[in-house]
Amino acid sequence: MDVPERVADPSMIQTGLIPCQAVVRVMSDDVLLAQSMNGFTTAWPEANGNVLIPECDVHMDQLADAGTNEDGLALFTAGDGDPIAWRDAHTLPSGEALIGFKRRPLHITMEDRRPGSDKGISTVDRFPRWGDITDLVRLMDAIAQADGVFETPAYGDVRRNVVEGGQLLGDTIVAAAKTDPSKQVVSAQTIFNRPGVFDKPLRLEVNPSRIGRSFTTLTIETSQDGRPIATGAVLMDSGADDLISHHVDFPQVVGPAEAQPYDFGLIGRELRIVNGDYSPDPDRISQPEIHAWMRHREQPEELYLRQAVLAQPTTHWTIAASMLPHKGYGEVMAHRSISTGVLSSTIYFYDDPDLTEWLLYSTRATFAGRGLAQGEGRIFSESGRMIATYSVQVMVRGFEKTATGSGMNDDRLM
Repeated sequence: MDVPERVADPSMIQTGLIPCQAVVRVMSDDVLLAQSMNGFTTAWPEANGNVLIPECDVHMDQLADAGTNEDGLALFTAGDGDPIAWRDAHTLPSGEALIGFKRRPLHITMEDRRPGSDKGISTVDRFPRWGDITDLVRLMDAIAQADGVFETPAYGDVRRNVVEGGQLLGDTIVAAAKTDPSKQVVSAQTIFNRPGVFDKPLRLEVNPSRIGRSFTTLTIETSQDGRPIATGAVLMDSGADDLISHHVDFPQVVGPAEAQPYDFGLIGRELRIVNGDYSPDPDRISQPEIHAWMRHREQPEELYLRQAVLAQPTTHWTIAASMLPHKGYGEVMAHRSISTGVLSSTIYFYDDPDLTEWLLYSTRATFAGRGLAQGEGRIFSESGRMIATYSVQVMVRGFEKTATGSGMNDDRLM
């Protein structure tokens, strides 16, 4: 069996035979070992378990017997080398055997077949996937605990046990909107003090600086186990008709059909990168810009949750964009030979987003130096409407020692 390196607390994991709701493909180099629309995982989130395929969908002629393990399960190899598959103890109700596959060195992909994928909004992600877009929405949907206090839940994917800054920004937006439901968020800023972890809940304390007829100003402190994680400030507006109106032009980039698909491990969020510029390759040289097309299988009814989902990916792009002009530097080095992290993020909302339509995140790193980089971004609809702008400040600097030598590792760095 394939034992995950890190497993979450059992209270955060669903176990059993869980349908993948995807076309599962298992490759060994360029050899197809299995393909099935009836695959299962043994845990959710998937990082805590294995993928199992009905034996009828496995090319057993590509596998060779390799004896049994200590539990008496039959093992298989794909040519020479160590076993990469096994006949699992789980079986289908019909009694048919299930074959399990190791995630490495194999290449296991899952092409989403959840409801909504028939509309063309589908993702192809490598196993194990982080989760579904509905999981991300649930994690940002802060729940009121007391007057001015909210909490967001824990989550059971602890491979890299760090809550991303964009998710914390989304938490801030939701807590603000629930504090004054008579208005909508028009801008939100979050400064990230230290990393939060997935496997513990987050606490948000809202301080209303002023709640007026037209505008509301709030500050929000996010903590975990009593330690400060992030500090936020939110401006809310009751709205008004246009007196004047304009926005900058849509950038001259190719559309989503010509951009390159990218696997972020999030089911239900389709992502395409113009020119493939979101690349960890330190030898890739380009302008300090990343243009990313994104759409979702579904979206929440509540505007504040749509705003949170819109804001969450804004922190992804600036670090990579800042390295693009500099040969020898890429995100593959992050947390290992160079220290990177998102320090703050601000978003300004101008229009209500439709997350099921293609949206363009256009990010330019406007400055890099003195161990910092600054990103400025714009979000457009495919028709050219400006939906939002954002500003992100990040850290990009060298380690005095390597990350390991400093007693640091990439699951504790933002």
